Amino acid sequence: MQLEGSCHCGAVRFRLESRHPYPFNLCYCSICRKTQGGGGYAINLAGDAASLAVEGAESISIYHARLSRDGSETSPAERRFCSACGSGLWLWDPRWPELVHPFASAIDTELPTPPERTHLMLGSKAGWVPLQAGPHDRTFDEYPEESIAAWHERLGLER
Repeated sequence: MQLEGSCHCGAVRFRLESRHPYPFNLCYCSICRKTQGGGGYAINLAGDAASLAVEGAESISIYHARLSRDGSETSPAERRFCSACGSGLWLWDPRWPELVHPFASAIDTELPTPPERTHLMLGSKAGWVPLQAGPHDRTFDEYPEESIAAWHERLGLER
């Protein structure tokens, strides 16, 4: 499925191919909560990094999240955001260079509705954020073993 996305101010537009377009994965870690806002979580998709096409790349900045309180350890993952309006766009990690993870919040294409959701990193969830898990949803204090691709495959949802 081709996904098209943009930032809020329109300075950055992008598109990419995704075999795993269902926005099922809600991450409640402090990094996602603080960089993405919203309901206290971020929803990541998976796409083919080789298919990523960007207009307005000069307006993109990169953030490497702090993994330690003192900032001595940072994530190798690159969180791309618009330097004009601050919209989060996607994450790319050199450990998995074939993938790019656009934030569902930046996607303009109508996304399919997932039949269940995975709530992860609940051990980091802010107290003010209610957990609104459905009857078939799965919940995890940390990262689950099941990948985005495996979730789509298990439910027969690959496109």
